[in-house]
Amino acid sequence: MSPSRLFSLIQYPLPHHLLSRLVGRLAECRLPWLKNALIHAFIKRFEVDMSQAQEPDPSAYPTFNAFFTRALKADARPLGDGVLCPADGTLSQFGAIEAGLLLQAKGHRYAMADLLGGDTVAARRYLGGSFATVYLSPRDYHRVHMPLAGTLTEMVYVPGRLFSVNAATTAHVPNLFARNERLVCHFDTEQGPMVMVLVGAMIVAAIETVWAGQVTPLSGQVQRTRFDRPIHLERGAEMGRFKLGSTVVMGFAEPVDFADMPLGGMVSMGQTLGHLATLRQGRRGQAPSGEDGIPLGMHR
Repeated sequence: MSPSRLFSLIQYPLPHHLLSRLVGRLAECRLPWLKNALIHAFIKRFEVDMSQAQEPDPSAYPTFNAFFTRALKADARPLGDGVLCPADGTLSQFGAIEAGLLLQAKGHRYAMADLLGGDTVAARRYLGGSFATVYLSPRDYHRVHMPLAGTLTEMVYVPGRLFSVNAATTAHVPNLFARNERLVCHFDTEQGPMVMVLVGAMIVAAIETVWAGQVTPLSGQVQRTRFDRPIHLERGAEMGRFKLGSTVVMGFAEPVDFADMPLGGMVSMGQTLGHLATLRQGRRGQAPSGEDGIPLGMHR
């Protein structure tokens, strides 16, 4: 048995939420000697470049979480053109949404409807569109930004497990992103619907948004929040952050050309991921006649 397979199997019986909450308390500790020890150990382990930070002194942060979600200098992440990368990390997968399915890893696909908390109506908007998945790198910037300008229409909290989302786990745990706790954020853009899914993971203590503050951890059932007053975010604007790192899955109703992007390559917030194809008249939001295009057996 491979080490990555063994690592994924070990995670199944673990108390994911309990471990994450304990780590979250530690990350919010304000004892100077402890939080400084954690911060300096992290910087050394992951070779963090503090020269890009708005506050370059590690000891100036009141908690480990404040350090982890640190702001950068204004010119640290220039914006490219087209569809922007939302965060620093690894571009783990990208491509077309085929028959309502997204690629998780070689041999593993999962349904857009499952990712969106069982919402088959919302999933239809993305038939024939594109997706991209960014795994946030521990060493880099941990705020999440808008790939396109958009107006928030709905936020959906979906409860779930908290498996690790690293490469070893994505290769061996089926439907990983549709199993984990996540926050689904629906936007209207000039280029059609866009969804940003912030996926929780092992030891990710919380997910925050700029419009609602800290949203997770929650528990129980799917919780939907509609926004009657428009919340508009410009392209490149911050939309959320992870307290400890995780993954962002983006869905676009229109096809995106990712021609120059290396699969598995390192990416930075603000760089160009690709360019949207020409809008096709009448396609957006229409389901194929007689069925929704989502394979049977793939919904929860």
